[in-house]
Amino acid sequence: MAKAKKKESSAPQEKEYITLGGVSEIEYVEKKSVFYGSARRVTDVGGAVDFIRTVSEKYPDATHHVYAYQIAGGAAERCSDDGEPQGTSGPPVLDYIKKSGFTDAVIVVTRYFGGILLGAGGLTRAYTTAAAKAAEAAGIVRFTEYTELCARMSWSDYGRVEKLLADIGAKIDGVSYGDGVECRFAVRTPEKDIAAARITDLTAARAALTVTGTRFDS
Repeated sequence: MAKAKKKESSAPQEKEYITLGGVSEIEYVEKKSVFYGSARRVTDVGGAVDFIRTVSEKYPDATHHVYAYQIAGGAAERCSDDGEPQGTSGPPVLDYIKKSGFTDAVIVVTRYFGGILLGAGGLTRAYTTAAAKAAEAAGIVRFTEYTELCARMSWSDYGRVEKLLADIGAKIDGVSYGDGVECRFAVRTPEKDIAAARITDLTAARAALTVTGTRFDS
């Protein structure tokens, strides 16, 4: 007898955008080699290149400036060992970014050689550790996708809608008053249809609702 197929949930999935919250620089020492990990959020390749240049100019006498960046979830990415044995430093830093799940980020790990060879495995661990510490210092932040809406309604309907929006945790972007009320707000994307239905029911379909866009927000 054939087994019945498990019914899949049709609930919309929440989309997230994970990136770095700020700019950081950390110091990490491994067997007398000093590593400076620098990280920041960037939104294009030009910003990543500028950051790499800035860090390199800050430490002009360093032995290596290893870096990796990823933009738009992998639409643009690059890494460099900068003279370290091939594959021991830049690729592991890029791999750390990918496995950690954040994007729009650049990490530069600057090394001052301390006279003790670390070996391929030691180099990979040291560069990955410095990259992780830099990212953690910058702060890994998560943003959720919101759908932006505009509701046009009468003054009498707005009082009830205003309470509803507060109850469901909507973000109010602006309210305009005239002959009626125009309220611009945003709700988590998976909840947009429920929010629209509740406003329609609450106002007996008198409110005019329009979807105006989407954004990622905290």
